[in-house]
Amino acid sequence: MPSQTPRKTHAQDELETIAPTYGSGICVDEGQPGSSHPDWQAEYPFSDRYFDCSGHRMHYVDEGRGAPVLCVHGNPTWSFYYRRVISEFATTHRVIAVDHIGCGLSDKPRDYPYSLKQHTDNLHEFVRRLDLRDITLVVHDWGGAIGLGVAVREPDRFARLVLLNTAAFPPPYCPWRIRVCRWPIVRSWGVERLNLFAKVATVMTTSRAPLSPVARAGLLAPYDCPAHRIAIRRFVEDIPLSQAHPTWETLEQLERALPALASRPTTLIWGMRDWCFTVECLDRLQRLFPRASTTRIDDAGHYVLEDAPDEALEAIGKVLS
Repeated sequence: MPSQTPRKTHAQDELETIAPTYGSGICVDEGQPGSSHPDWQAEYPFSDRYFDCSGHRMHYVDEGRGAPVLCVHGNPTWSFYYRRVISEFATTHRVIAVDHIGCGLSDKPRDYPYSLKQHTDNLHEFVRRLDLRDITLVVHDWGGAIGLGVAVREPDRFARLVLLNTAAFPPPYCPWRIRVCRWPIVRSWGVERLNLFAKVATVMTTSRAPLSPVARAGLLAPYDCPAHRIAIRRFVEDIPLSQAHPTWETLEQLERALPALASRPTTLIWGMRDWCFTVECLDRLQRLFPRASTTRIDDAGHYVLEDAPDEALEAIGKVLS
Protein backbone atom coordinates (compact mmCIF):
# COMPACT_ATOMS: atom_id res chain seq x y z
CA MET A 1 0.00 0.00 0.00
CA PRO A 2 1.46 3.39 -0.92
CA SER A 3 2.02 5.91 1.84
CA GLN A 4 -0.39 8.79 2.17
CA THR A 5 0.31 12.51 2.39
CA PRO A 6 -0.45 13.71 5.92
CA ARG A 7 -3.73 15.58 6.33
CA LYS A 8 -1.88 18.71 7.45
CA THR A 9 1.78 19.55 7.92
CA HIS A 10 3.60 21.28 10.73
CA ALA A 11 6.79 23.30 10.61
CA GLN A 12 9.74 20.93 10.37
CA ASP A 13 11.46 20.25 13.68
CA GLU A 14 14.03 17.79 14.97
CA LEU A 15 11.41 15.13 15.58
CA GLU A 16 9.97 15.15 12.07
CA THR A 17 12.81 13.43 10.29
CA ILE A 18 11.55 10.29 8.60
CA ALA A 19 9.35 9.46 5.65
CA PRO A 20 6.01 7.67 5.92
CA THR A 21 6.08 3.88 5.97
CA TYR A 22 3.59 1.15 5.16
CA GLY A 23 0.17 1.76 6.60
CA SER A 24 0.57 5.43 7.49
CA GLY A 25 -2.19 7.97 7.05
CA ILE A 26 -5.77 7.25 6.00
CA CYS A 27 -6.65 5.00 3.09
CA VAL A 28 -9.81 5.34 1.07
CA ASP A 29 -12.41 2.63 1.68
CA GLU A 30 -15.70 3.71 0.19
CA GLY A 31 -18.59 3.54 2.62
CA GLN A 32 -16.51 4.12 5.73
CA PRO A 33 -17.44 7.15 7.87
CA GLY A 34 -13.96 8.61 7.55
CA SER A 35 -14.43 9.17 3.83
CA SER A 36 -18.16 9.98 3.73
CA HIS A 37 -18.28 12.39 6.68
CA PRO A 38 -15.17 14.58 6.51
CA ASP A 39 -16.65 17.16 8.91
CA TRP A 40 -14.87 15.44 11.79
CA GLN A 41 -11.74 17.35 10.79
CA ALA A 42 -13.40 20.61 11.82
CA GLU A 43 -13.42 19.26 15.39
CA TYR A 44 -9.75 18.32 15.11
CA PRO A 45 -8.10 21.45 13.66
CA PHE A 46 -4.67 20.77 15.11
CA SER A 47 -1.25 20.68 13.49
CA ASP A 48 0.17 17.23 12.87
CA ARG A 49 3.56 16.31 14.29
CA TYR A 50 5.52 13.11 13.92
CA PHE A 51 8.01 11.41 16.19
CA ASP A 52 10.59 8.93 14.88
CA CYS A 53 9.83 5.82 16.89
CA SER A 54 12.45 3.26 15.88
CA GLY A 55 11.84 3.86 12.19
CA HIS A 56 8.06 4.32 12.40
CA ARG A 57 6.19 7.58 12.50
CA MET A 58 4.31 8.19 15.74
CA HIS A 59 1.75 10.96 15.25
CA TYR A 60 0.98 13.46 17.97
CA VAL A 61 -0.64 16.82 18.61
CA ASP A 62 1.25 19.50 20.56
CA GLU A 63 -0.78 22.65 21.15
CA GLY A 64 -0.31 25.63 23.48
CA ARG A 65 2.40 26.61 25.94
CA GLY A 66 3.02 26.04 29.62
CA ALA A 67 3.17 22.98 31.83
CA PRO A 68 2.53 19.86 29.74
CA VAL A 69 -0.71 17.89 29.79
CA LEU A 70 -0.01 14.47 28.25
CA CYS A 71 -3.10 12.64 26.96
CA VAL A 72 -2.84 8.91 26.29
CA HIS A 73 -5.65 7.05 24.52
CA GLY A 74 -6.77 3.43 24.59
CA ASN A 75 -8.36 1.01 22.12
CA PRO A 76 -9.99 1.60 19.65
CA THR A 77 -9.71 5.40 19.97
CA TRP A 78 -6.92 7.84 19.11
CA SER A 79 -5.95 11.44 19.88
CA PHE A 80 -9.27 12.63 18.40
CA TYR A 81 -10.84 11.40 21.65
CA TYR A 82 -9.02 14.24 23.46
CA ARG A 83 -9.99 17.00 21.03
CA ARG A 84 -12.05 18.86 23.64
CA VAL A 85 -9.25 18.63 26.21
CA ILE A 86 -6.83 20.10 23.67
CA SER A 87 -9.16 22.94 22.67
CA GLU A 88 -10.16 23.74 26.25
CA PHE A 89 -6.75 23.83 27.91
CA ALA A 90 -4.25 24.77 25.19
CA THR A 91 -4.84 28.42 26.08
CA THR A 92 -3.12 27.88 29.45
CA HIS A 93 -1.10 24.66 29.05
CA ARG A 94 0.91 22.70 26.53
CA VAL A 95 -1.49 19.90 25.63
CA ILE A 96 0.04 16.85 23.95
CA ALA A 97 -1.97 13.90 22.67
CA VAL A 98 -0.23 10.91 21.11
CA ASP A 99 -1.36 8.21 18.70
CA HIS A 100 0.16 4.84 19.54
CA ILE A 101 1.91 3.04 16.71
CA GLY A 102 -0.84 1.33 14.73
CA CYS A 103 -3.45 3.86 15.87
CA GLY A 104 -4.81 7.19 14.69
CA LEU A 105 -2.55 8.92 12.17
CA SER A 106 0.57 6.99 13.20
CA ASP A 107 2.17 4.34 11.00
CA LYS A 108 0.44 0.98 11.01
CA PRO A 109 3.06 -1.69 10.29
CA ARG A 110 1.93 -5.30 10.01
CA ASP A 111 5.07 -6.85 11.43
CA TYR A 112 5.36 -5.10 14.78
CA PRO A 113 5.40 -6.20 18.46
CA TYR A 114 2.06 -4.66 19.43
CA SER A 115 2.14 -5.22 23.19
CA LEU A 116 1.62 -3.22 26.35
CA LYS A 117 5.37 -3.23 26.99
CA GLN A 118 6.13 -1.97 23.47
CA HIS A 119 3.56 0.85 23.66
CA THR A 120 4.96 1.81 27.08
CA ASP A 121 8.51 1.80 25.72
CA ASN A 122 7.41 4.01 22.83
CA LEU A 123 5.74 6.55 25.10
CA HIS A 124 8.71 6.53 27.47
CA GLU A 125 11.06 7.33 24.59
CA PHE A 126 8.69 10.09 23.49
CA VAL A 127 8.60 11.69 26.96
CA ARG A 128 12.37 11.56 27.27
CA ARG A 129 13.07 12.90 23.79
CA LEU A 130 10.73 15.85 24.34
CA ASP A 131 12.14 16.14 27.88
CA LEU A 132 8.68 16.62 29.35
CA ARG A 133 8.55 17.57 33.04
CA ASP A 134 5.89 18.67 35.50
CA ILE A 135 3.48 16.51 33.49
CA THR A 136 -0.22 16.21 34.15
CA LEU A 137 -1.00 12.74 32.82
CA VAL A 138 -4.51 12.19 31.43
CA VAL A 139 -5.31 8.58 30.52
CA HIS A 140 -8.25 6.47 29.37
CA ASP A 141 -8.77 2.75 28.74
CA TRP A 142 -5.44 1.06 27.76
CA GLY A 143 -3.86 4.50 28.06
CA GLY A 144 -3.91 4.02 31.82
CA ALA A 145 -1.53 1.07 31.81
CA ILE A 146 0.64 2.68 29.12
CA GLY A 147 0.83 6.15 30.67
CA LEU A 148 1.20 4.95 34.25
CA GLY A 149 3.78 2.46 33.04
CA VAL A 150 5.94 5.41 32.00
CA ALA A 151 5.15 7.38 35.16
CA VAL A 152 6.41 4.63 37.48
CA ARG A 153 9.66 4.50 35.52
CA GLU A 154 10.30 8.24 35.89
CA PRO A 155 7.99 9.53 38.63
CA ASP A 156 9.90 12.80 39.00
CA ARG A 157 8.62 13.89 35.57
CA PHE A 158 4.96 13.52 36.59
CA ALA A 159 3.20 16.03 38.83
CA ARG A 160 -0.51 15.10 38.59
CA LEU A 161 -2.64 12.18 37.41
CA VAL A 162 -6.10 12.16 35.82
CA LEU A 163 -7.53 8.68 35.30
CA LEU A 164 -10.68 8.18 33.22
CA ASN A 165 -12.32 4.72 33.11
CA THR A 166 -9.11 2.76 32.99
CA ALA A 167 -7.05 0.12 34.81
CA ALA A 168 -3.42 -0.58 35.64
CA PHE A 169 -3.47 -4.16 36.90
CA PRO A 170 -4.30 -7.63 35.55
CA PRO A 171 -7.96 -7.65 34.49
CA PRO A 172 -10.25 -8.92 37.27
CA TYR A 173 -12.64 -10.15 34.55
CA CYS A 174 -13.11 -10.00 30.80
CA PRO A 175 -16.60 -9.13 29.50
CA TRP A 176 -18.09 -11.68 27.12
CA ARG A 177 -18.31 -8.99 24.44
CA ILE A 178 -14.52 -8.74 24.55
CA ARG A 179 -13.95 -12.48 24.85
CA VAL A 180 -15.91 -13.10 21.66
CA CYS A 181 -13.59 -10.73 19.79
CA ARG A 182 -10.66 -12.98 20.72
CA TRP A 183 -12.08 -15.99 18.89
CA PRO A 184 -9.88 -16.56 15.80
CA ILE A 185 -12.61 -16.13 13.18
CA VAL A 186 -14.06 -13.09 14.92
CA ARG A 187 -10.76 -11.28 15.47
CA SER A 188 -9.58 -11.83 11.90
CA TRP A 189 -12.86 -11.18 10.09
CA GLY A 190 -14.95 -9.25 12.58
CA VAL A 191 -12.31 -7.04 14.18
CA GLU A 192 -9.90 -6.55 11.29
CA ARG A 193 -11.84 -7.16 8.07
CA LEU A 194 -15.21 -5.67 9.08
CA ASN A 195 -14.05 -3.23 11.79
CA LEU A 196 -16.78 -4.44 14.13
CA PHE A 197 -14.84 -3.79 17.33
CA ALA A 198 -14.41 -0.07 16.58
CA LYS A 199 -17.89 0.32 15.11
CA VAL A 200 -19.64 -1.40 18.00
CA ALA A 201 -17.57 0.68 20.43
CA THR A 202 -19.17 3.85 19.04
CA VAL A 203 -22.57 2.43 20.02
CA MET A 204 -21.86 0.66 23.33
CA THR A 205 -19.66 3.24 25.05
CA THR A 206 -22.14 6.04 25.72
CA SER A 207 -25.24 6.02 27.90
CA ARG A 208 -26.76 9.50 27.82
CA ALA A 209 -27.14 9.77 24.06
CA PRO A 210 -25.67 8.22 20.92
CA LEU A 211 -22.49 9.69 19.53
CA SER A 212 -23.02 12.40 16.96
CA PRO A 213 -22.34 11.37 13.34
CA VAL A 214 -19.31 13.67 13.32
CA ALA A 215 -17.86 12.17 16.52
CA ARG A 216 -18.46 8.65 15.24
CA ALA A 217 -16.81 9.49 11.92
CA GLY A 218 -13.81 11.01 13.66
CA LEU A 219 -13.25 8.05 15.95
CA LEU A 220 -13.47 5.61 13.03
CA ALA A 221 -11.64 7.66 10.40
CA PRO A 222 -8.10 6.24 10.78
CA TYR A 223 -9.41 2.67 10.77
CA ASP A 224 -10.84 2.87 7.29
CA CYS A 225 -9.51 -0.36 5.78
CA PRO A 226 -8.33 -3.74 7.10
CA ALA A 227 -4.64 -2.82 6.85
CA HIS A 228 -5.25 0.01 9.29
CA ARG A 229 -6.95 -2.12 11.95
CA ILE A 230 -4.04 -4.33 12.93
CA ALA A 231 -3.45 -2.53 16.24
CA ILE A 232 -7.12 -2.80 17.22
CA ARG A 233 -6.92 -6.57 16.82
CA ARG A 234 -3.57 -6.80 18.59
CA PHE A 235 -4.80 -4.72 21.55
CA VAL A 236 -7.65 -7.22 21.94
CA GLU A 237 -5.22 -10.13 21.75
CA ASP A 238 -2.99 -8.46 24.35
CA ILE A 239 -5.65 -8.62 27.07
CA PRO A 240 -4.21 -11.25 29.44
CA LEU A 241 -6.77 -13.79 30.58
CA SER A 242 -4.29 -15.84 32.60
CA GLN A 243 -0.83 -15.63 34.12
CA ALA A 244 0.53 -17.49 31.09
CA HIS A 245 0.10 -14.36 28.97
CA PRO A 246 3.25 -12.17 29.03
CA THR A 247 1.24 -8.99 29.54
CA TRP A 248 -0.13 -10.37 32.83
CA GLU A 249 3.32 -10.02 34.38
CA THR A 250 3.73 -6.55 32.85
CA LEU A 251 0.52 -5.48 34.58
CA GLU A 252 1.45 -7.16 37.86
CA GLN A 253 4.77 -5.30 37.86
CA LEU A 254 2.96 -2.04 37.14
CA GLU A 255 0.50 -2.54 39.98
CA ARG A 256 3.33 -3.28 42.41
CA ALA A 257 5.07 -0.06 41.34
CA LEU A 258 2.06 2.25 41.63
CA PRO A 259 2.67 3.18 45.30
CA ALA A 260 5.55 5.31 44.00
CA LEU A 261 2.89 7.62 42.54
CA ALA A 262 0.47 7.58 45.46
CA SER A 263 1.59 11.00 46.71
CA ARG A 264 0.82 12.70 43.39
CA PRO A 265 -2.43 14.69 43.27
CA THR A 266 -4.76 12.26 41.52
CA THR A 267 -8.26 12.63 40.12
CA LEU A 268 -10.48 9.75 39.03
CA ILE A 269 -13.23 10.65 36.54
CA TRP A 270 -15.61 7.74 36.01
CA GLY A 271 -18.58 7.02 33.81
CA MET A 272 -20.47 4.70 36.14
CA ARG A 273 -22.38 2.92 33.35
CA ASP A 274 -19.20 1.51 31.84
CA TRP A 275 -19.77 -2.22 31.26
CA CYS A 276 -16.07 -2.86 30.65
CA PHE A 277 -14.16 -0.79 33.22
CA THR A 278 -16.79 -1.21 35.91
CA VAL A 279 -16.96 0.11 39.47
CA GLU A 280 -14.70 -2.79 40.48
CA CYS A 281 -11.86 -1.12 38.56
CA LEU A 282 -12.69 2.22 40.16
CA ASP A 283 -12.64 0.69 43.66
CA ARG A 284 -9.30 -0.95 43.00
CA LEU A 285 -7.74 2.31 41.78
CA GLN A 286 -9.10 4.10 44.84
CA ARG A 287 -7.29 1.59 47.03
CA LEU A 288 -4.09 2.15 45.04
CA PHE A 289 -4.50 5.93 45.20
CA PRO A 290 -6.14 6.49 48.60
CA ARG A 291 -5.75 10.28 48.43
CA ALA A 292 -7.42 10.59 45.03
CA SER A 293 -10.49 12.70 44.48
CA THR A 294 -13.26 11.04 42.49
CA THR A 295 -15.83 12.46 40.12
CA ARG A 296 -18.54 9.86 39.52
CA ILE A 297 -20.83 10.55 36.58
CA ASP A 298 -23.75 8.25 37.22
CA ASP A 299 -25.32 8.25 33.76
CA ALA A 300 -22.16 8.23 31.60
CA GLY A 301 -20.54 5.28 29.87
CA HIS A 302 -17.00 4.25 28.96
CA TYR A 303 -16.32 7.10 26.54
CA VAL A 304 -16.82 9.55 29.38
CA LEU A 305 -15.29 12.48 27.47
CA GLU A 306 -17.89 11.93 24.74
CA ASP A 307 -20.82 11.15 27.02
CA ALA A 308 -20.26 13.79 29.71
CA PRO A 309 -17.79 16.34 28.30
CA ASP A 310 -18.86 19.25 30.49
CA GLU A 311 -18.46 17.40 33.78
CA ALA A 312 -15.23 15.70 32.68
CA LEU A 313 -13.65 18.96 31.48
CA GLU A 314 -14.70 20.72 34.66
CA ALA A 315 -13.00 18.05 36.75
CA ILE A 316 -9.84 18.23 34.64
CA GLY A 317 -9.89 22.01 34.89
CA LYS A 318 -9.84 21.81 38.70
CA VAL A 319 -6.68 19.71 38.48
CA LEU A 320 -5.00 22.24 36.19
CA SER A 321 -6.08 25.42 37.96
